[in-house]
Amino acid sequence: MKLLKKHGLYTFLIIAVMAVSLLSFAKESEESQMAAVYNYGSRGLTVYLIQQRLQEWGYYSGELDGIYGTSTADAVRLFQQNNGLTSDGIAGDSTLSALGIVSQVSQASDLDLLARAIYGEGRGEPYEGQVAIGAVILNRVKSANFPDTVAEVIYQTGAFDAVRDGQINLLPNRTAYLAAIDALNGWDPTGGALYYWNPATATSRWIWSVPITTTIGNHVFGTK
Repeated sequence: MKLLKKHGLYTFLIIAVMAVSLLSFAKESEESQMAAVYNYGSRGLTVYLIQQRLQEWGYYSGELDGIYGTSTADAVRLFQQNNGLTSDGIAGDSTLSALGIVSQVSQASDLDLLARAIYGEGRGEPYEGQVAIGAVILNRVKSANFPDTVAEVIYQTGAFDAVRDGQINLLPNRTAYLAAIDALNGWDPTGGALYYWNPATATSRWIWSVPITTTIGNHVFGTK
């Protein structure tokens, strides 16, 4: 689902709690990271995602401000009541899972590395194309034919130009983080692709043996 493309997101990023810096955008408070629980007083990107999802489903009508206040807690409590969860107004792992939100507590390092890969490989590509790069990486993690973690997939020998030329170490912009979050939360514009390449610059003869399933921006995507 395209979780982060609605409700005036870019205005929110400029004026709300995520606008302080890229680091504060990517990671939340130390206390929230340690607890893996979001409740009254919590703030940050995951709280924003909780509010957004609850609003989409008709549970929350307040401001999307990334601050876990009374109205957010009440909406969470009602959602929990209607979904067989402990109705305490606290968003822990089970509530986040039911909401379809990947907890950034457990995914902070994956988020940062995925954003770096997206930025290094696809800055300048349309937003959907940047999400697609993240989706290919995550599809490889799920595939039995590739390593089992985001880091291992990205750093697999010869897998990505951004690793070979050092662009993996560049500081990602907000768009790259947004694309990484959307990919982590399940948006896959490629429909399950395991490979992508730029037809104008690709030098591998083997890559052309991969059936192309979709084209987004300057990249084509496919799987075997």
